[in-house]
Amino acid sequence: MDRLHSLTHNGKRVLMMDCSGCNPDELIAVFDEVEELVAQESGRTLLIVADFTGAHFNKQAADRMKVVAAKDRAHVHRAALVGAEAIGDVYLREMESFSARKFLAFSTREEALDWLVSEHAAAS
Repeated sequence: MDRLHSLTHNGKRVLMMDCSGCNPDELIAVFDEVEELVAQESGRTLLIVADFTGAHFNKQAADRMKVVAAKDRAHVHRAALVGAEAIGDVYLREMESFSARKFLAFSTREEALDWLVSEHAAAS
């Protein structure tokens, strides 16, 4: 299953990370792929929705996620999470602290997409 794909929402390009139902090894594979893909982007323009609904994290997956989030900071304009409860509060705080980024959580992909492309998000 292809876990990464580009889509257009309200005229803006968004990278969708579908990590729903992933086990820790699958998550690490997705994070490796994201790292490669995002490194090819120029500037800080990328919008990302990451859906972790039903995913299962362990320390290795969480550590890989925070390293990739830190490396991707130079390329990502905004990122939104769906299913953030799968990550866990401790891992989420560690990722935000390590990457010096804030990740907003949403209940649905549609809410996350709407926020990413909104004027309110552009101001934040």
